[in-house]
Parts: sequence; C-alpha cells; structure tokens
Amino acid sequence: MKNFLISGMLLIFASASVYAGGYRVAAQGQRALAMGHAGVGVVNSAEIAFFNPSGMVYLEDKFTVSAGVTGVFSNVKWQNRSTGQFAETQQGAGTPFYLHAAYKVNEWISLGLSVTTPYGSSVEWEPDWAGSHLVNDINLAAIFIQPLVSIKLSEHFSIGGGPIFVTGNVNFNRNASRTLTDEQGNRSNITVDDTGVSNTGWSGSFMFTPVKELRIGFNYRSEILLNAEGGEAVFSNFPNSALTPQNGTTTFNATLPLPAELTIGFAYEPNEKWLFAFDYQRAFWDVYNSLDIEFGNPNVPTSINPRNYKNASIYRFGAQYKATDNVTLRAGYYFDESPVQAGFFAPETPRNDGNGYTAGLSFQVSEKLAIDASFLYLRFQEVDASYDSYLENGQSVPFSGTYKSNAFLPGLGVTYKL
Repeated sequence: MKNFLISGMLLIFASASVYAGGYRVAAQGQRALAMGHAGVGVVNSAEIAFFNPSGMVYLEDKFTVSAGVTGVFSNVKWQNRSTGQFAETQQGAGTPFYLHAAYKVNEWISLGLSVTTPYGSSVEWEPDWAGSHLVNDINLAAIFIQPLVSIKLSEHFSIGGGPIFVTGNVNFNRNASRTLTDEQGNRSNITVDDTGVSNTGWSGSFMFTPVKELRIGFNYRSEILLNAEGGEAVFSNFPNSALTPQNGTTTFNATLPLPAELTIGFAYEPNEKWLFAFDYQRAFWDVYNSLDIEFGNPNVPTSINPRNYKNASIYRFGAQYKATDNVTLRAGYYFDESPVQAGFFAPETPRNDGNGYTAGLSFQVSEKLAIDASFLYLRFQEVDASYDSYLENGQSVPFSGTYKSNAFLPGLGVTYKL
C-alpha cells in the first residue's frame, strides 16, 4: 500500500516534469526572426552559423559577429467550463540570447562559433491552483555551444558543421496530489533542481547555389539526451505518515530529450532590393516516448511516465526589403505544429498549434556596425484538452480544460564586421 501510494504520487510528479514537448525557443537571430525565423538559405550575417554553417564561407567580410537578446512575455489562461474554475500564468520575462561569429581563413574555408539558447521554458501558475498536482512552476534553460567549420567545395556547393556541447539547468515544483497536506494544512509538494547537466551532439549542413539569385540550404542538428544524474529532489510539507514520503532531500536521475531537427529551404534574391526565404523544419519529438525518474531514496520507487509525443513540422516564410542604404525592412510568418497528442496536454507546456507573425529591421549605423531589431507575436490556437495520465488509487483522473495562450517576443541585436 505504501509503495502504491508513493508510486501514484511520483507518477504525477514525473508527468509534470520538464521533459515535455513544446520547450523549443526560436530566437537565434534578430534578422532571421524578423523573417519568420527562416534562415537556412539566407547569407546576410553571422547568424548563418546557427541556421546553416556551410553558408559561412559565402560571407564577404573577413570577420563577422552577431549578438542579441530577446524578451519572451507569455500568457496562458485555463478554465474548466463545467465548474467555472479559472487560472492564469504569472511568470516574468524569459531572455534567450545568441552570439555568432564567423572568420574567413581564405576563399575556401571559414571558421565559426555559435552560442545559443534554443531550448527553455518558464511557466508559473498561482500556487495551489486547480492543476497544482501537475505543476506549480517550472524553469528550464539549455545553452548550445558550437565550434564550426565551413568548406567551399566549388563555386556552387559548400558543406559545414561541427560538434555541439550543451549545458542545462532545471527547477520544477508541483504539489504531491490534489489534496494531501501536512498537519498544519500546507499542501505537500516536491521540488527538483539540477544544474550543469551536459552532453554533446553534432550538426551537418550544405548549401547549393545553382544561380547567384538562389541559395538552397540543408541543415541537420542531432538529437541530444541530457542526463540529470544526482540532482536534488526536496519533499516538503508531507504528513508524518508511513504511507507518504518523508520530508527531506534525496537525489534523482532522469533524462531530458532535445530532439533532432532537419531543415531544408531556400533564399531567392530577384534584385538588390528584395529577398524571399522559405524553411521547412521537421522536429523529431518521437524520441520523447516516456519519462523515467529514479530517486536516490530506495523507499521511493522509480516513476515511469508515458508521453507519446509525435514528430512535428514548422513552415517558415520571410521577406526582406532594402528601403534605403541604411534601413532594411523584414517581415514573416510561420506555422508551428504541436508535438502533443490528445490525452497528453499537460499544463507545464500548454502549447497547441501556433501561428507566428514577425517583423523587424536593420539600421546601418556605420559601414561596420548595424543594429538589428525584431518582433514576434505568437498565438496558439485555443484548445479543449486534457491530461489523462494522472492516477489516484490506481484510477485515471484526467485534468481537462480550455487553454488560451499567446506570447510577445521583442528582440534587439547588433551585427559587426571587419
């Protein structure tokens, strides 16, 4: 009975962990973001180091660097239409950043470095809200560091890529169940925390330029599994009972999947004023089938939690117009499919299919320095959804409701060249 009760509680803990779909953050360059985050065929700055490293060798300048930061202001509303219960997230702004640099060794080889934060999630609900047995708050961040090489094999074809080092942090809190409290009435809860979780991967790409007006790009970024080993799990406000976990700290092991991504697309420049871009991106989220969490306390059983995510596609469109010698305008749109399947919609990643509308500009301050700005309005489709894997006493107790969510992402960066 003891193990059964504990297992049920920790199964819910696992289901509300950070190992969920929908924590990809597309903000790796202000110029690309202003064009729907399409960039696999666009060669206009060091941002190409992230989107398609093989294109670095086509940059005209000896040294180019691009850096920037984006503010993420998101809002999620949930309502149970049967009971009228309502909740709204209240987290502060996220700040994904990037730094890209490209150095031309000669006409045939360029070297580069890309530092980005392509995965992250921050969701904070009001403590003890109706879904607090799934999540109260969560913070996740992963930093990608990529040394790169780009080689021109001919005037029309180049290849590029390099290894990826990833380091990440996570902090997550939820209540232990829908009702459990200590003797003073405080809700029992669990917090997991780990820092410096790391692993490696790789990326490979090519660029084909059949005519000077058209560049066709391909980029593949490998799957990376972040293995949290020896992280800290804190059990708080549990009653003094042999049927529940004891208050205190133990360790945990778990794995966070960062899915592989494949992107193919093109950029077309009909004249010196205009550029059009399109990217098709496939994210292989099916790596996220199940989550296993193993606790250091031998009295706490391993929690196994099915997620059953599916692969998802993103369609990106962008345009660039050089209005004057100093001002370049950009706009774009993308459609982002959710990897979450019916019955697995958990409130720590309340993400449905999304439509992103983007705009931005570059202002050439001097021959060497430009300021890049972008803005993204991301609106997720309203959805009536449920999470069906929550168990109490061995019985499934779905958590359902209507979710409405959107996000505003203003960004600012600079591009410098020598």
